[in-house]
Amino acid sequence: MNDSDYHLHVISFDVPYPANYGGVIDVFYRVKALSEAGVKVHLHCFEYGRGKSEVLDRCHEVKYYKRDTSFWRQFSRVPYVVASRCSEALFQNLLKDDYPILCEGLHTTAVLGDPRFQNRKIFVRAHNVEHDYYRLLAESEPTFWRRWFYRMEARKLKQYEPILKYASCIFAITQADTDYFNTHYGHAVLVPGFSAVSKVCSETGRGDYVLYHGNLSVVENKKAAEWLVENVFSELEIPCVVAGLNPPDGLRKLCERYPHISFKANLGDAEMMDLIRNAQVNVMVTDQPTGLKLKLMNALYNGRFCLVNDDMVRGTALGQLCVVVETPEQFIAEIKRLMDEDFTADDIEERDEALKELYQNDKNAQIILNSLLTPNS
Repeated sequence: MNDSDYHLHVISFDVPYPANYGGVIDVFYRVKALSEAGVKVHLHCFEYGRGKSEVLDRCHEVKYYKRDTSFWRQFSRVPYVVASRCSEALFQNLLKDDYPILCEGLHTTAVLGDPRFQNRKIFVRAHNVEHDYYRLLAESEPTFWRRWFYRMEARKLKQYEPILKYASCIFAITQADTDYFNTHYGHAVLVPGFSAVSKVCSETGRGDYVLYHGNLSVVENKKAAEWLVENVFSELEIPCVVAGLNPPDGLRKLCERYPHISFKANLGDAEMMDLIRNAQVNVMVTDQPTGLKLKLMNALYNGRFCLVNDDMVRGTALGQLCVVVETPEQFIAEIKRLMDEDFTADDIEERDEALKELYQNDKNAQIILNSLLTPNS
């Protein structure tokens, strides 16, 4: 079959533009790469606050559905992230043809359990082992009700996950996740994360500040930022910046205690890219060794030195491109050392060659396309 005549439904858990947080970065640039490969993408988006985007009109077709975030959805036996995205309007649109379907995340896989689609080719992009992700969210959450919700959601996701056995293929984002899904369901392939660039665009020389960035409404990132401010940044005299989306007031007030720590909220894409590119050190920590941290990919392609903990790179091949430490004392010592080093053209070339081995949007789109074009067994 000619790729230029090929149609694909993509069900996105959120509106994937602007591509300003990890999950939607992967979705947006995958859709873009598939479109550039000649696939006619029929994009279906669940909208719950981000609004419609004219940029997505470049797809062959775009449809939007309201996510049902009503309180009672939390009491469904199906995980809330799935139940809130179960749409008959979506199903009816998918039933108008027999094109294959790509579900973005376990969140959008309600279609797998519907008998009307039992003969369709349905693929799933797995961004995480979701029940592990939610279990770790529960461990990080200080608020009782949210902790209870994450624990219940983790339990439901673990019970729901076997629905993946009905998928034609699972596109896992890390080797560790690929091994997990193959052990349990036997039809997973590694498709590394998609990003905004395919060539390292880092600046040579030195920056004069340290940066942590992330979606600060996510408890994992909020906790990481607080840990860094309290244990690392507060002990430095070097300018430090904390930046990200939708930050809680408590984090802002914490940063304001220290005159050398700047706080920047809800920057535009260009402003955030400038921050990443001009920093001397992009510092990233997590206590959730799940999936691929796409903000790390962004920093590797656009920033200078990347200083991370082991959980940030576990299950990936990215540790060789970062300085990996664990304790606050090690973070402090490495920041001081890196502030005195130039980031050179040789550093850029080494990083570019390593990233090209795994993370090329066009090459990874072809892996997906090959699976889509393989007849059902």
